[in-house]
Amino acid sequence: MNYAELSEKIIKGVGGKENIASLVHCATRLRFKLKDDSKADKKKIENFDGVVTVVQSGGQFQIVIGNNVAKVYNEIMGKIQLNTEDSQSEKEGNILNRLISIITSIFTPFLGAMAGAGILKGLLALATYNNILLSPDSGTYRILYAAGDSIFYFLPVLLAATAAVKFKTNKYVSMGIALALLYPDMSGLLASSTGETLLGIPVAAEFLGIPVVSASYASSVIPILLAIWLQGYLERFLEKFMPLSIKNIIIPLIVLIIMVPGTFILVGPVGGYMGEILSKLYLNAYNLSPMIAGLIVGAFWQVFVIFGVHWAFIPIMINNLATPPAGLGYDTMLPMLLAPVLGQAGAALGVFLKTKDKGMKSLAGSSILSAIFGITEPTVYGVTLKLKKPFIYACIGGGIGGAIVGFAEVKGFVMSLASVLSIVTYIKPGTITDPAITSNVGAGAAGAFIAMIIAFLLTYILGFDDIDKTEENNQSDEREEVKDSFKDSINKETIYSPLKGRVKKLSETEDTVFASGALGKGVVIIPETGELRAPADGVITSIFTTKHAIGITTVNGAEVLIHLGIDTVQLGGKYFEAVAKENDKVKKGDLLIKFDMEKIIDEGFSMDTPVVISNSEEYMDVLAADKDEIDMEEQLLTLIK
Repeated sequence: MNYAELSEKIIKGVGGKENIASLVHCATRLRFKLKDDSKADKKKIENFDGVVTVVQSGGQFQIVIGNNVAKVYNEIMGKIQLNTEDSQSEKEGNILNRLISIITSIFTPFLGAMAGAGILKGLLALATYNNILLSPDSGTYRILYAAGDSIFYFLPVLLAATAAVKFKTNKYVSMGIALALLYPDMSGLLASSTGETLLGIPVAAEFLGIPVVSASYASSVIPILLAIWLQGYLERFLEKFMPLSIKNIIIPLIVLIIMVPGTFILVGPVGGYMGEILSKLYLNAYNLSPMIAGLIVGAFWQVFVIFGVHWAFIPIMINNLATPPAGLGYDTMLPMLLAPVLGQAGAALGVFLKTKDKGMKSLAGSSILSAIFGITEPTVYGVTLKLKKPFIYACIGGGIGGAIVGFAEVKGFVMSLASVLSIVTYIKPGTITDPAITSNVGAGAAGAFIAMIIAFLLTYILGFDDIDKTEENNQSDEREEVKDSFKDSINKETIYSPLKGRVKKLSETEDTVFASGALGKGVVIIPETGELRAPADGVITSIFTTKHAIGITTVNGAEVLIHLGIDTVQLGGKYFEAVAKENDKVKKGDLLIKFDMEKIIDEGFSMDTPVVISNSEEYMDVLAADKDEIDMEEQLLTLIK
């Protein structure tokens, strides 16, 4: 895939560089904050090769890319310059949207690293069971444990770095404030007591006569976020009065002098108290009925993900996982999340085994593994949600599995992405021989896999509206109608073959994006000659810079997309020669592109050429000619309105 080309199209699709206020990405999504959402063309972007779907939620314009999202993100960031002073987008939207926007911007950048570190800690807990592989006293274990635990211990530093971007502060000063909270001498001082108390909390020291209470900031969340938020106001206030010649030195000096003591004295304790309140609120709700809590979370988690509101729970989970007194040292919501994830995998497995549509079978099969390892977007948007019923079955399975996990009061001890690998995070380090921990892991795994089995059985037994059946039946019926009594009364348009070659169903192509029908209905032609000609009278609306694909809008409004070969964008235009150019008016049969078919095949590329109608949704149906072989300018598609 040409990520540079896709990034340019996405920038144009969202309204241009000037319409982008901010951009971050998670495991599968580009998360835009746009100045004017109305300027973005959602439908057009969804048709881009490489885009799974588009979701507008939480005040964000989210483009689902998949596992290659980082590559597209890097290409886009290399082409735009975001105005760090523009805060207009943060003032728009309701409180929930603004809160979700803040949370996603701060937590998304390091969640992958945190998930990997969490799984490493879980694997180390397994490795030290009865010293089977490692001894907890060995240098190997201690080094690996440092690799896994350091991200959690120094979490305030990571939060400071990302919060600085969101709150528009000096990143290095922000990180300096966080480092001061974790400075070894201060950690020791804050763990001590002078024998005095303040509001029932032991006093550890004094600063200019002001008491500083005992606290622990390792793995904490809210104290540093409050500190960086206030730092932003302080820096902007100082910039109004500070001479330009000295502000780069004096402002950091003043901020450190004010914010570090201020955080120890006031901001840190207040933030810690807020975190404690959040934990108690969650625990009180959970303790009303852990089973019902699990049922609700398991059944609706993927719905939360679709609308982006799941981010609101992330700080609560991380705060709960912090070592007491900053947190609980565990979290009960995290284990509930694996059930809905594996529920989607189970539903996809049911679709894979039951569907008769080759394109959907291929898409479902490839998405099962990604869902098992925690990436559910391809499964949800490409398979279960598209077919509707499998998504409902997955939610039912997730709800039942979540209820089992809740009933067993399963705990997670390390932050991790919900996947089969996260099961090891249900082991508390150093307690693997404890029967309670064994039960914890067993119940967590059982609930998740039961969710997967239930979703699979419901999908396979109860079934769904298969793409292959509905589309084939509709096409067959419409052919008869067109040939018989409705032939003259139905508004139709003919698209002629732009190539000479062999014809096969669109669902049979190896390109899963085209096979799924996401880019429109049509057919695939395997060409026998190296010439591509106009399939109808119209205007060339786009020719890719790599000349492997072309878009034509016919005089009657049909948008025809022709893609020469699979993944041929990787050739960078080699072996392709464009005879026509964008905005040219063409007649049926005009030569558009020449290509060296033999050399393309020698490079290892398939010449499967999808010919699809991008705006298929505007037609009652798109009927393919009943032919195995076709010549140029023979009838290929009939479009019925």
